Amino acid sequence: MTGRREVLKAGFAALAGTQLASAWAADKKKDDEPPPRPAPLMTKAVPSTGERLAVVGVGTNNYSPTTPEERAARREVLAGLTAAGASVIDTAPSYRQAEEVIGDLLADIGNRKQAFLATKVSAPEGSLQRGVEMIEESFRKLRTDVIDLIQIHSLNGIEVLFPHLTQLKEKCRVRYIGVTTSSGSQHQQLVALIRNQPLDFVQVDYSLANREADETVLPAALEKRVGVLVNLPFGGRNANNNLFSRVAGRDLPDWANAFDARSWSQMFLKYVVSHPAVTVAIPGMTKLGHLEDNLAAVRGRMPDAMQRARIEKFWDQNFEA
Repeated sequence: MTGRREVLKAGFAALAGTQLASAWAADKKKDDEPPPRPAPLMTKAVPSTGERLAVVGVGTNNYSPTTPEERAARREVLAGLTAAGASVIDTAPSYRQAEEVIGDLLADIGNRKQAFLATKVSAPEGSLQRGVEMIEESFRKLRTDVIDLIQIHSLNGIEVLFPHLTQLKEKCRVRYIGVTTSSGSQHQQLVALIRNQPLDFVQVDYSLANREADETVLPAALEKRVGVLVNLPFGGRNANNNLFSRVAGRDLPDWANAFDARSWSQMFLKYVVSHPAVTVAIPGMTKLGHLEDNLAAVRGRMPDAMQRARIEKFWDQNFEA
């Protein structure tokens, strides 16, 4: 079996061949020349089909607005996401009203065809019937006849749900099948599924401060040509894990300019999506300003293998206990 180092080396070589040019042209412009247009978003191919996706999407765990203002802000994010050329919207039945809110907002905006909808399913107590009911409810709430990706949530119900999801895929009601986890304790089980099941995607927790998946899940996904969605690229909302809480009051290092990172969030995201195995990162975004900053992260230059190593060393020396 190809070693982890060889797999990653090959992946970085492939990534280097597709690096985007800098977002900006020469510094000196004529006074009457209009400002430069933003560079296109970086995209990667879904390994199983070649379909290209912008490497940043939105996670919607916090898409149950309680005020008209909150709902309007989430509408701006979903509209701005597809207008910029990104598409992945990741949700789940367990995210309270998120599926219904997303379905309503996409219908109102009129951008369902531009969106890549990913949701989840589980089989409580191993019940296929409950899992099937959950899937059909997702179709109804999301107001769609086809769901782009359905993922078995936290590996709950793999045995009974895989055959049903395969049937839905054969009937073209579902385009891709995947599994998810946000717990390092499930990484080894996830690796076994990558090696033994016909998966299109896995979703896993991975960030600059949480690199456990890079030891197991990501090399396996790269070797077996399985797409990867990354949840918690900023470490999550818990103050002990959140990356932003650790860098509060600290300046971004000057050398981050070498890969066009102009904010901490951009450096965190560039680190994640520059991994050869990662297809799309899905940070939670509820405000337009968050979207704009995150979209800027996937324009311009990306850190190469040496720069990624420098980022890791910098983080470990300054922000790890």
